[in-house]
Amino acid sequence: MNRSILLPLLILLSAPRAVLRAADAPKPAATLRAGAAAVDVTPQQFPLNMPGGFSANPATGAHDPLHSRALVLDDGKTAFAMVVVDNLGLASETTADAKAIASARTGIPVDRMLISATHTHSGPSSNSRESDANGFAYRKLLAEGIAESIIRAHGKLRPAAVGAAAHPLPDEVFNRRWFLKPGRMPLNPYGKLDQVKMNPGTDPATLDRPAGPTDPDITVISVQDAKRKPLALFANYSLHYVGASPAGQMSADYFGEFARLMPSRVRGDEDFVAMMSNGTSGDINNIPFLVTRPPREPFEQIRIVAQKAADTAWLAHRKIEKHDTAPVLGMIQREIALKYRKPSAEQVVEAREVLAIKDPAAKEKLPRLAENYARGAIAAAERKEETITVILQAIRIGDLAVCGIPFEAFVEIGLDLKKRSPFPRTMVIGLANARHGYLPTPEHHQLGGYETWLGTNNVQEDASVIITTHLLEMLAELASAK
Repeated sequence: MNRSILLPLLILLSAPRAVLRAADAPKPAATLRAGAAAVDVTPQQFPLNMPGGFSANPATGAHDPLHSRALVLDDGKTAFAMVVVDNLGLASETTADAKAIASARTGIPVDRMLISATHTHSGPSSNSRESDANGFAYRKLLAEGIAESIIRAHGKLRPAAVGAAAHPLPDEVFNRRWFLKPGRMPLNPYGKLDQVKMNPGTDPATLDRPAGPTDPDITVISVQDAKRKPLALFANYSLHYVGASPAGQMSADYFGEFARLMPSRVRGDEDFVAMMSNGTSGDINNIPFLVTRPPREPFEQIRIVAQKAADTAWLAHRKIEKHDTAPVLGMIQREIALKYRKPSAEQVVEAREVLAIKDPAAKEKLPRLAENYARGAIAAAERKEETITVILQAIRIGDLAVCGIPFEAFVEIGLDLKKRSPFPRTMVIGLANARHGYLPTPEHHQLGGYETWLGTNNVQEDASVIITTHLLEMLAELASAK
């Protein structure tokens, strides 16, 4: 055959195979990009009230700065932001405002932003009304600062790799709900006896045993740039605030001190951002109930816990064998309706009787906080809304899963999610996107105690079961994605 005819024929015959091979060839994995930023959100106008408790708690200044710290991950198909804010608990209106601002500037959808509070008790309110001029001004500053942290992190996106690991720090977490010895349980605000008490003191003659476990792990997400330089570290620990900061001074508590220390542990430079999120710490604090600690100066215990947490995060970081440049990313958000708790008719009658007492001597005989919870019971009875809509979020970063819950969730909930998750490692973040009160399990509702009282807990008693079911479904969906 003529060679001039044979050559085009061979090309024609081989072309379909070439096209087929190209179609069958695996697509290159999406390359991860990451950015992180910290924005100072310390109040500028004082005095300013610090929320928490039933009495005014004004601050005249800040002992250390408060921040909004953001991490943005983007693989070209999926982008999301994870933010940690030094605040007791963010109002849902404030997070919504911040997300709207950040989304307009970055293009990240609002349902791809997880904004959590650290739960420092020495921070300002996030939802003050116009009648509180300083507080209302801070609410605007806070929303804009949160948004700015996301915007800056997004603006710093660069090729990156991510890894995750955990290491235990058991000696700084203690279950704060205790069974007491016979005859030692005081009346609750409703004049009834609970089976367990929150923060019962350290007297061995009073204490019997803790009413639940702890979660000792500090889980870390480590992010490096293309040159393996540390870019960010996102940590999670199921520990309430530590407290005992200087009186009248706002503070980021151990969360802020951890972020200050962490760059020295991993040799991060001035652009490195570390952040510590609050896990499921609704029944966990830093008080060793059967041990009497030596006296501490203000802020000293915060420094101690932060140093230990930073050391533990470093140990977890060392366990990471490989940082992945192309992890599967995914994020799911669900909005679910939960029923508000309502007092019984008997409870309403009892609450009105308490509030009707005018004689000072008779008031003195009431159980502690009886009037506060009586007003709460009446308010709950008169509430027109039957349900509240709450946001749940689940995130996938390769083999790591992250859950976001807008409550002070009990540690049992986090441990259960970690155990039943389809992922090798799961991080559970509390106080995510809002703060709707405590979230005990049904078993703890049966035991009673502060975290279960109507007003401290606002939603139906099986809410933790409903939330866990939804999150496990969301995790399963993320796990099935390729």
